[in-house]
Amino acid sequence: MAASMLRLPLRLSSRNMGIMTRNTGLKTSHIPRTTQSRTAVSTPSGAILPKPEKTPFGLIRMTLVVVPFLYVGNLISKNFAALLEEHDIFVPEDDDDDD
Repeated sequence: MAASMLRLPLRLSSRNMGIMTRNTGLKTSHIPRTTQSRTAVSTPSGAILPKPEKTPFGLIRMTLVVVPFLYVGNLISKNFAALLEEHDIFVPEDDDDDD
């Protein structure tokens, strides 16, 4: 039984050696050779679909999304920094650099 357990890794490594060797001969591929079609741009019959409608994403819309989240993130970080200072977990030192 011990001998069979020692032979198992040898069998597994010899099975994988075909993958790791540099055999430049012709190999049979298991990848099917089918024609790929993109159904996102064409119908099943082959007709090309019209361009999708674009919704304008202007500077105003982007600002309306970004500014509130920056403000909320600012409030969260400010309150968390105050909490850390209150519990003496992190207290920044005031360095007097009078050079």
